Amino acid sequence: MTKMKETQRFYFSVEGECEAWYLEALQKLINEEHSAAYKVSFDTKIEKNPYKRAKAMSLLSKREITHWCDYEDGDAENTTKFMHTLDLLKKTSTLGKQIDYKLGYSNFTFELWMVLHKMDCNAAYAHRRQYLQPINRAYGEKFAELKEYKNETNFKRVLGKITLDDVQQAVERARSLMQRHEQNGIKQYEYKGYRYYKDNPSLTVWESVHTILQKCRLV
Repeated sequence: MTKMKETQRFYFSVEGECEAWYLEALQKLINEEHSAAYKVSFDTKIEKNPYKRAKAMSLLSKREITHWCDYEDGDAENTTKFMHTLDLLKKTSTLGKQIDYKLGYSNFTFELWMVLHKMDCNAAYAHRRQYLQPINRAYGEKFAELKEYKNETNFKRVLGKITLDDVQQAVERARSLMQRHEQNGIKQYEYKGYRYYKDNPSLTVWESVHTILQKCRLV
């Protein structure tokens, strides 16, 4: 009789549906992989306010949660929104709960992480719509605009083209991208204990994915 795998639970708050759909697809990929040491279960909530997410949780033990969000630099309104998110992440430590809230950001957008599953993406863009071309190239699509790409049916079709090997490659591409920033002396900023680069492309969403793959002994 095949031994039942234990299930490891991971917690997320995300800004939008695309991130939630991605995590749903990743969970399925891992749980269908025979070589994975564990099954996984992602507790994902679409919630832009990490403090609200943490406050609603009833905890008996320490819990790590990761908040995925975009950092659209160059735009005062979006930069202010990002800094407010960091304020809220820090505020979770005042709840008196055993919560370790991690930051997973994408600069400019989550589309960067999606592209990295299929190819490198080292260009610095001025607007999120510029990710449309690399998205189409990476996934063999012909979307006319990002709104079309983010349509549930279309986005889930794109997710269906991602393999576990693609996820592993995305982690390595993202890691290399961030290492180059460090090697090139690009300034890293810190606010409320959270580090980030204002320069795009940059991202840390890969770190939580890497942690999951490590836990499941898939890297």
